[in-house]
Formats: sequence, structure tokens, C-alpha cells
Amino acid sequence: MTDDILRLAVVGHTNTGKTSLLRTLARDVGFGEVSDSAGTTRHVEGLRLMADGVPAVELFDTPGMEDAIALLEFIDGLVTPAERIDGPERVARFLARDEAAGRFEQEAKVLRQMLASDAALYVIDARDPVLPKHRDELELLAACARPLLPVLNFVAAPTARVDDWRAALARLGLHAVVSFDTVTPPLDGERELFDTLATLIHAHRARLQALIDARARESDARREAARRLVAELLVELAALRDRLDEAADADSDAVLQAAVARLREDVRRREQACVDALLRLYRFRPDDARMDALPLTDGRWDDDLFNPETLRQMGVRLGTGAAAGAAAGLGVDLMVGGLTLGAAAALGAIAGGLWQTFGHYGERIAAKLRGHRELTVDDAILRIVALRQRELLAALEGRGHAAMTPIEVGGGSAGGAGGAGVGDSRLPMPEMADPATRQWRSGALPAALARARAHPEWARDEGDDDKDAAVAELAGALG
Repeated sequence: MTDDILRLAVVGHTNTGKTSLLRTLARDVGFGEVSDSAGTTRHVEGLRLMADGVPAVELFDTPGMEDAIALLEFIDGLVTPAERIDGPERVARFLARDEAAGRFEQEAKVLRQMLASDAALYVIDARDPVLPKHRDELELLAACARPLLPVLNFVAAPTARVDDWRAALARLGLHAVVSFDTVTPPLDGERELFDTLATLIHAHRARLQALIDARARESDARREAARRLVAELLVELAALRDRLDEAADADSDAVLQAAVARLREDVRRREQACVDALLRLYRFRPDDARMDALPLTDGRWDDDLFNPETLRQMGVRLGTGAAAGAAAGLGVDLMVGGLTLGAAAALGAIAGGLWQTFGHYGERIAAKLRGHRELTVDDAILRIVALRQRELLAALEGRGHAAMTPIEVGGGSAGGAGGAGVGDSRLPMPEMADPATRQWRSGALPAALARARAHPEWARDEGDDDKDAAVAELAGALG
């Protein structure tokens, strides 16, 4: 082991969220076993948190303390009135007894890990009332003579008794207390937790600060990578097109409907690939993202991207998009199931080569003259995809890796500012949304998407400097 690594025991009563805390801190949905039933953890398990590849903190998940009242009475009975021994010696005397391997086996595992650690996090379910057993637990843990930091879990629940717990802990001399909800952790929750630890354990301040700084850089990089994934999706959708040669097909309606279905499925596939990539980036599994307000089921969107009701719920008005050649004022769009159909207008008045003055749009105008039609993804669909992906990003940012129930997003969360809420699965109304969300709903789309319309090669995942610039520009506009 690294000599200066900080060893932390994670202790507390049964079913308070000790394993959940470690999952969230480690961003590991697979660590340990999380369950609503009591006493799930039966053995000590450990994990390491790294700071730029260097071990910084080692955390040990311990079993829940089930009978602290009886154990405290038992330990008190091991000491005669004439003996004057301190807490650690009292604990050591107990650990040498047969009862430590029998009746009090679980408590003995906790106390051994306490003695082997530099400090401990005492995890509290803030929904529980303060009871005598909790005071006895704290007395036993204090006997190990290690710094102890209480961590209030599940503080977002309406039934949380945060003030009661802080008052009770203060009466026991524990004034440094951290609120850290493992299901919906605050964005600055980790920093506060480690900052508070650093004040209690000054010898490890430098290593904890290194961890804080490294975690902040990782978070920024993850957020930037997430926005870039969404920006790449939007740019490629804007560039996507399917050309039809009507003159070569007798049954043009059937061909058109088949093309519409094909393009729709392509859009769905690309959006789903982005969802999958985001879940991997945030280290969630597909079935960790069963969201009610975010319409994901087993990692897949539950509602139809092209359903008119989806547009209504997202506050997007259905309108016409940019048709092939529309930039030159030469076309009229038709809406077909949420996709723009470039009208096969008669443009015979255009002299040969004139379309070249319109840059990349020239090829599309030329296609019109040859009797071709094009299907492209309408602006309304781009808006919906952007709004859905921004809402997903906001939920992933505020989701703990111990969460076992679907995310419910309320308030202004679709705008990326509200975080995860409880109980309100409705999307925010347009007049309540933040400016970035209102812009994506009804404002002018970013110029990068307009440029993408003229570059069908960008939809084929063919990168170049211009595409990279458009993606970077759009990523910044995602907020």
C-alpha cells in the first residue's frame, strides 16, 4: 500500500446507504450490493479513489451495526470499576473475546476496520428518527479514537430530519457534518465532503486536495465530452439527406414512404447511439436509465421522436425546414411526417453553372433540375433531439450511481439548470424554461447546423476541420 494513502472506514447502522455512498464516490454501479433490505453487506469490502493515477483515498465498506446497545453494555461489563483503560483498549479487549466471532460478529468487523483506518465516515439515513441505538453506536465508534465525520444521506427526501440530526450530533460534540445524498448528490457534494475531511485530518490535506482537483478536472472533461457527443449527433442529423429520383420510379408514393421510413429509422438509430455513448461516458448501464420524465426504457427512448405529441410536450412548433436550394429562394418545402421533402420545383430558368455561386447548395439545386427530390431532417426534429439530449445530460449530472429508482426530472431540469427533482415528471412549460431551452424551442438554430445542411458528407461520419469546427461551436451552444 502507498504509505500516505488515506484509509477511511464507512460505518453506520444497517441500511443507511454505506454501500450507496461508495458507489457514488467511485462512480461504480457494480460495487457491492445495494438493497432496501437490512444487513445486505456482511463483509468488509474496499475500493480506491485515484488522483491522476495515484491512490489518494482507500474506502472500506463495513457491515451495519445491528445491536450497539447490547454491545456497549457487554464492553462496559468487561471493565472493572478499579480499571482505568481508554477506549481503544476497551475495544481491543472485546475483540479478543469469543463473542467477537459469535454474537457480535458484525460489530466486531466494524470496530476492527475502525482501528485499522485513519478516520471514518458515519453514514446516517436522515429519514430515520434519532434513537438511543444511534447514540450507542457513536459512543462505540468514538472509543476507537479515530476522527469521525457524520454524513447525512437521503437528505432530499421530504421526510428527512436534517435539523434533528444536526442538533443531536452537536450534543455529542460532532459539529462537522456533511449532507450528501447518494441518489441525487449535489454538484459540489464531493468537494464539500473531502474539504471537511481535510479539516479533520490535516496530515492528509495535500492528498485530499489533489483528489478534489483531479475530480474537478474529470468532471469538466466528462461534461465537455458529453456536449461534443450531442453536438456531433445534431450536426450529422442536419447534414443527413436521402435523394430520390422520381422519374425512375413508377410508384413514387411508395418509394417516398419507404424513404421516409428509412430516414426516420436512421435518425432514431443515431440518437440511440448517442444515448448509449452518454450512459457509458457517465458509467451507467442501459437499465440504470429507466426514466419516467426522460422517456427512456431499458436505455431506449420510450416515446416516438416523430409523434406530434412529442413535439407538443417539448414545446416545439412544427414548421417547415430549409429545403434544398431554399437559401437561394428557389424552393418550397412540404412536410411529410416530420421530415422536410425538398420540392421538385421546375427551375429551368437557372442557367448552367449558376448554382455554383451558392457553394455547396449548388449540388442540391442541380439535383432539383434533374428531377430529384431530397429528404432531410426538419428543424423541428433537430430541436426535439437537442432538447431531449440536454435533458438527459442534466439528469446524468445529478444522478448518483446508487440510484435504484427511475429519475424524475421536474422544474427547469430540461434546461440543464434544475437538477433532479422528486415527484414531478412533467417537462417545464415554455414560459418557465431557462433562456437556453427557450432558444432551442423557438429561437434561431445555431449557424453550425445551417452550415451542416450544405455538407452531406458530414452525415457519413467523415471528419474534416470544418466539421470539427462546427461541432465545437455547437457544443458551446448546448449550454
